[in-house]
Amino acid sequence: MTHLKDLPFSTLQFYATAAYPCSYLDDREARSQVATPSHLIQNDVYSDLVKRGFRRSGLFTYRPYCDGCNACVPMRVLCDEFKPDRSQKRAHQKHHQLIARVSRLGFESEHYDLYLRYQNSRHSGGGMDQDSVEQYKQFLLQSRVNSRLVEFREPDSMGKPGELKMVSIIDVLNDGLSAVYTFYAPEERSSFGTYGVLWQIKQAKELGLPYVYMGYWIGASPKMQYKERFGPCESLQKDVWGRHFSVPPN
Repeated sequence: MTHLKDLPFSTLQFYATAAYPCSYLDDREARSQVATPSHLIQNDVYSDLVKRGFRRSGLFTYRPYCDGCNACVPMRVLCDEFKPDRSQKRAHQKHHQLIARVSRLGFESEHYDLYLRYQNSRHSGGGMDQDSVEQYKQFLLQSRVNSRLVEFREPDSMGKPGELKMVSIIDVLNDGLSAVYTFYAPEERSSFGTYGVLWQIKQAKELGLPYVYMGYWIGASPKMQYKERFGPCESLQKDVWGRHFSVPPN
């Protein structure tokens, strides 16, 4: 076990995992640094960990700790300064009629069915398209921090919530919202993912929170490049947050 002296949590310990295949860059191996024990990582502690580049997957709190690779760059949107570009404005116009409902984490078979549809369409063969109910719950519905589930539905003919289109899991931190995971109906010519981020930025501003933490931007991964479009934004370089540039300084 390794103690991180720069973190003010004397009761936390940190360890590095063994190497495993990288999910984003071909022919690379990844490692993670994991914070333990998980039951001590409550909302205040977790908020500070996120500011230091950590994320969570269920009860697992981690940050990249790869040998000789710094491709994963933590990123956060500056909500008060954010200005949507033309395509983001179109996404808002296309989906602004969606009805959002915020609730506590909880299992709904309708959500799980949409999750499997999304995984089979967007990430087929990646393993998550075969997730069982228990795996889904462990990944998205287990949390010891201030987490919320947001569902987005099309209005029916009476203007009431109708067909489910998107689900987002969000953590409410001391200084922002953390986008944990979003899945949505795999429809052509839709922009649900973009709209979901726009909604989170708007919510953060309404809550008086300055940031939306977007996870990791990876310039060499086409799947992860979209995050820098929500600008202006900041990235974490050498433990300091600063304005993000597409080619981060060494």
